[in-house]
Amino acid sequence: MIRVRALPMLKRYSLDNGKVVESPDGPIMAYISPDEAERKELVEGHGIDRHNLESSLDPDEMGRIESESDHLAIILKRPRNYCSADNFLFRVISMGVFLFDSKMIIVLADDLSIFEGKHGFVLKSLHDVLIKLVYSIIFHFNGHLKVINMLSDELEHKINSSMENKYLLCMFTLEKSLVYFLNAVNSNAAQVEKLKHNAQKLGFSQENLDLLDDISLDNQQCLTLVQTYSNILSGLMDARASVVSNNLNVLMKNLTAISIAVMVPTFFASVGGMSEFTAFTTSRHPALSYAVFTLGMVVVGVGTYYWIDRWMQHRAE
Repeated sequence: MIRVRALPMLKRYSLDNGKVVESPDGPIMAYISPDEAERKELVEGHGIDRHNLESSLDPDEMGRIESESDHLAIILKRPRNYCSADNFLFRVISMGVFLFDSKMIIVLADDLSIFEGKHGFVLKSLHDVLIKLVYSIIFHFNGHLKVINMLSDELEHKINSSMENKYLLCMFTLEKSLVYFLNAVNSNAAQVEKLKHNAQKLGFSQENLDLLDDISLDNQQCLTLVQTYSNILSGLMDARASVVSNNLNVLMKNLTAISIAVMVPTFFASVGGMSEFTAFTTSRHPALSYAVFTLGMVVVGVGTYYWIDRWMQHRAE
C-alpha cells in the first residue's frame, strides 16, 4: 500500500436508515488535512477554538475533552495507515471531534476510513455517531495489532537463522510502535470514562450510556492485548539478541576450524618443499607421487577439521 500526502478535503455525511452515508449537505463534516482557508472557516465560521483545531492535527497531542459554550470538543488517538516505507514503525495520529447540537465536525490529518468496522446498534443521533467513531478507532487498533503480531512472528523466524542486526532492529521498531499504541489506547480509555461520567450533562441517553459501557470494555480488551504484545516483545528481546550473537559465534567457530584444517597440511607441504619431496619419493612416476601426497594432505586437513570441531563442541558443553 502506498500512502500519499493527504490533500485538503471536505467530506460530508448524513444518517440514513441507521447508517452513515455520504451526502453533499449532511450535518457530519470531515475535514481532511484542512488548508489555511478551511482552518479559518472552522475557527471563525464554526466557532472552534484555534488550539483545539491545531491539537486535532498534532500527532503528539494527548487526548482530552473540553466543553465549549455551544459544542463538545474531543481529541482522540487513532492508528495511522501503515505502508512499507514506514519500515515496521506503526504511527498514531490525533483526531478532533466537535459535537454541536445539530452538526458534527471531524478534523484529522490523513484521509482514513473513519466509519469502518461493524457495530451492533442503529445510529439514530449524532451521539450515536460519536460512539461509532470510538468503536471504529478500537477496530483499527485491533487490526493493526494483528499485523504487528504477524510481523513479529515472521521476524522471529528470520532472527533464528540471522547473523546480522537488521531483523533485530525491526523488532525494536515494532516494540517502539507498541509503546505509541499503549499510550494512545490509554488516552482513549480516559476519554471514554469522561464521557460515561458526564453522560447526562453532555446529553447522552441511557441507551448511549449502555453503548459506552460496551465500548469501554472493548477498549480495555484492546489495551490488555497491547500490553501483552509489548511485554512479550520487550521480555524476549535480550533472548533474540543472544540468538543473533550465538549464530555469529557458530560461524566464527566453523571458520576457525577450517583455517586450522588448511594450515596443518600447508605446514607439511612447506617443510618438505618440491625438491625434497622428489628426492624422498625417487619415483619414476612423479605425477602419481604428487597425487598420493595431495590426497594425504586432504585427509590430514579433513581429519584436523573434524577433530577441531568435535573439540570445540566438547568445550562448549
